[in-house]
Amino acid sequence: MLEDSENLTIRLSADDNVVVARQNIAGETRVVSEGVTAVDGVPQGHKLATKAIAANEPVRKYNQIIGFATRPIAAGEHVHEHNCAVQEFARDYDFCADVKPVPFVGDGAQRSFAGYRRANGRVGTRNYIGVLTSVNCSATVARFIADAFNRSGMLDDYPNIDGVVSFVHGTGCGMASSGEGFENFQRTLWGYASHPNFAGILMIGLGCEVFQIPRLMETYGLSDTDSFQTMTIQASGGTRKSIEAGVERIKAMLPAANACKRVDAPASELTLALQCGGSDGYSGITANPALGAAADLLVRNGGTAILSETPEIYGAEHLLTRRAVNRQVGEKLIERIHWWEDYTRRNGGEMNNNPSPGNKLGGLTTILEKSLGAAAKGGTMPLSGVYLYGEPIDTKGFVFMDSPGYDPCSITGQVASGANVVCFTTGRGSVFGYKPSPSIKLATNSLMYENMSEDMDINCGPIAEGAVSVEEKGAEIFEKILAVASGTPSKSEELGFGDNEFVPWQIGAVM
Repeated sequence: MLEDSENLTIRLSADDNVVVARQNIAGETRVVSEGVTAVDGVPQGHKLATKAIAANEPVRKYNQIIGFATRPIAAGEHVHEHNCAVQEFARDYDFCADVKPVPFVGDGAQRSFAGYRRANGRVGTRNYIGVLTSVNCSATVARFIADAFNRSGMLDDYPNIDGVVSFVHGTGCGMASSGEGFENFQRTLWGYASHPNFAGILMIGLGCEVFQIPRLMETYGLSDTDSFQTMTIQASGGTRKSIEAGVERIKAMLPAANACKRVDAPASELTLALQCGGSDGYSGITANPALGAAADLLVRNGGTAILSETPEIYGAEHLLTRRAVNRQVGEKLIERIHWWEDYTRRNGGEMNNNPSPGNKLGGLTTILEKSLGAAAKGGTMPLSGVYLYGEPIDTKGFVFMDSPGYDPCSITGQVASGANVVCFTTGRGSVFGYKPSPSIKLATNSLMYENMSEDMDINCGPIAEGAVSVEEKGAEIFEKILAVASGTPSKSEELGFGDNEFVPWQIGAVM
């Protein structure tokens, strides 16, 4: 990262033809780089040209193409939607060209955390009891059952239980009984039902819905046990009787759940969801690469980091294929890219529908620019696997899970795939939580951090201010991950978030 002598702008590569404005220089004419003078006001986090860019010439940031000039751009001019847009261009996937072995930490040096080791050997970071719903029709009953515990003081005698949480949604019926949408939903529910952050599960259906609980149980070889219970409202005799029966079933789970104790576990048992939302021009400069550095540390300790949001790596996928451990893994990623191109096309959209209005106000111009910054969350380790939405992650290391860019939907899939902790970078500000997995918020800039300090766990803004390196901030994030995984509440948890962000990805017609 290079900075100009006036401390006004940030340049990422000597080959870039734009720099990022650190300070708001509106109303002033200032020398900003290499003798170039800003000719108009450029908001903080936005881009300005370091040299003249001809019409149709590539605009480069991160030493990569983020768009093409739609008209001539003068040196020092603000570069944004009014003069920069996406065009098709060839990308060299060069499969496996940059893959290098993981430099694992030495024996005896691996970090650890205090987690809940379950009977099947998996390790959780929280100890919840979950109330899952097979269909929206059972949502209210599920909420009433969870509320009966969380608002009545019934859990006061069970201090080792983090809470009883209902996971409600808007699907489960009016959907096809086979195909991508059904399979997505089935994987999601099974991923939550088997998640190590739960000591017990109660799954509730209405009874007549398309998504039948017995079919799920048959698919995954499940049966009712002391810690996994199922019921339907119709068979239970209606709303009141279902609530009463559900409360009694969970009461029976409480002693065993409360008996769970935290034990020392290696960091290799952590699966980290890498996520960003409300991104801005600093995301790819500060918080995202810092999170990438933390992900590298986790992978070096034998753990797993999941990058997702396929529409938000579009234009950066060639950087990931170069790190694929083999060609099959790289081609599986490109197959998902092609799926999304087709998906948006047949639904009347385009990949550049992303970034959002807030992203653009924060300085991001095209999906290519946003994706290059978003991909930085993935660090530098080899890409070990590519997975479908909610598919169980069975490979250690850095992996990719296909998902939309919509944050709650994406993280729902990551948790279903096994993520037991979440790191979420944001530049505009985000106030989500993702039970049963704790969510750590990373601010990309100091101004937003100061404005929303009650919601942000770590400020990555000092990276842009030259006060700390990406690697130093990455180490700080890694320590925070270990602390939160061991039970320290994140800001999102302190505020009570996480009951409303369960959003399974719906694909297909609602019928």
